[in-house]
Amino acid sequence: MAYSLFPTSRRRLLLLLLPPPLLTPSSHISSLKVPWKKDRILDAAIDRDKRYLLCSRVVREVLNEPFHRIPLRYLEKRRLRLRLPIKIRTFLSRYPNIFDLYPDRIKPNSPPVPFLKPSSSLLSFLAFDSSLRKLHENSALAKLCKLLMISRDRAISAEKLLNVKRDFGFPDDFLTSLVPNHSHILRLVGNPGEGKSFLELVSWNDSFAKSVIESRADAESELTGIRLRPNFTPRLPRGFYLKKEMREWVRDWLELPYISPYADASILHSASPEMEKRMVGVLHEVLSMTLNKRMAVPVIGKFCEEFRLSNAFGNVFTRHPGIFYVSLKGGIKTVVLREAYDERGELVDRDPLLEIKDKFVEMMTKGHMEYMERLRRKREELQRDLELMARKNAAEMNEEGEEEEEEEEEEEEEENRQRL
Repeated sequence: MAYSLFPTSRRRLLLLLLPPPLLTPSSHISSLKVPWKKDRILDAAIDRDKRYLLCSRVVREVLNEPFHRIPLRYLEKRRLRLRLPIKIRTFLSRYPNIFDLYPDRIKPNSPPVPFLKPSSSLLSFLAFDSSLRKLHENSALAKLCKLLMISRDRAISAEKLLNVKRDFGFPDDFLTSLVPNHSHILRLVGNPGEGKSFLELVSWNDSFAKSVIESRADAESELTGIRLRPNFTPRLPRGFYLKKEMREWVRDWLELPYISPYADASILHSASPEMEKRMVGVLHEVLSMTLNKRMAVPVIGKFCEEFRLSNAFGNVFTRHPGIFYVSLKGGIKTVVLREAYDERGELVDRDPLLEIKDKFVEMMTKGHMEYMERLRRKREELQRDLELMARKNAAEMNEEGEEEEEEEEEEEEEENRQRL
């Protein structure tokens, strides 16, 4: 099954084109160390999504409940699992337009307790989310096919794909909605959640078997009229310098032929620089397909077997700092594709599905502005109350002072009368 879906002519052509060094470990992968350097701009790009990710986790928790309803106290008990640093009531007050609170009974004879349900704003957002995903269904299909075409056996565990559905922008129910609609391309074997299940590629599509690197080279060749060979374009951050030995190794490594992630890699030696070039190509292509052009390193590690990655694949990220950046934000290693971000930390080529995130953030911002406006009004009311109390106290003190003066005057008059 491993290569039944890979065109035989393509495999033979690759064997003829690859020079002998690719078949043997003629030159080993560099053991030179590259120091890790913090990139504040890319770290900030990850940090900007912190509130969005936090809020979306809470929303998903509610939407996963039957009828999208949940008792408030149940959600409060899951706060630690959701990694929410504030109480649920505090969260609801900061984003008042996401959920509606209403009384309901957990059991028929139990007293009413506060329940949560999606607000009209959230329902409107969900409708927008559904329509946009349907509009870009072909893009999700292409990504699924590409991931399967990169994989060793043209098949990937359904559970693993479900774990990365948000990274690539797949619908939550893509296994039951997207896959059955394209049975001529994809096939689900087994039932997810009931033992092992896999998503398989039924037919190979040559139009999908072109990487971002190859497409870029073709576009530049068409623009300049000069045939350019596909290759990576490392871009070291400002103030980052490689030692001479490492610069020479990278230069020689870049001179090696580019190996498409969709090509048969079984002939490459696992310890060869050519295999590393193929591995970098795979990682580059996978990251290019993600919505934010970044992914958690441990999550990528789950696909080592499918993508023919070595157990030490993480070293590739630090050995090629001009292509990748490993962020430590949030206590987890996240690899970022450098070329995908500009000097301000903004994505150069935004995936159309990121409009869903923008819409959600817009809803969050609107709710938070309501919260801030409510706080401002409370402060103003408190200030007015304090000023009123101060004026009242001042008036009372003045009255007391006047009474004391009158008493003193009466005492003086009485003393004067007594002297007379």
